[in-house]
Amino acid sequence: MRPRLVTILALAAGLALGATAAAAQSQRVLVQRGEALVKQNCSLCHAVGRDGASPYPNAPLFRELSKRYPVDVLEEALAEGFTSGHPAMPEFTFSAERAAAIVAYLSSIQVEPNARPQRR
Repeated sequence: MRPRLVTILALAAGLALGATAAAAQSQRVLVQRGEALVKQNCSLCHAVGRDGASPYPNAPLFRELSKRYPVDVLEEALAEGFTSGHPAMPEFTFSAERAAAIVAYLSSIQVEPNARPQRR
């Protein structure tokens, strides 16, 4: 009976590790999709990566958005239609899937609250 218990525990551990690896892979893909969308739609004015300055000096650095407001609340705004008070910024509306990808990417690049921003 003991070898059977060991086998069952080993299988359970393997399944748990496999599920964790699949979730991590899924998150990486989501972040990559979000990065592509942000580069395509936002990089003309904003610094969209972990470093660098915004091409448009007054445009917020995406890596510092969490200093202004919680990044996760952007998902709903992006899906419903995002507008800014700035006249040069176009209105964006993304599908729920694309909005989730953008938020996953933005969350992945946020600087720590006390970290110094990297500028080039």
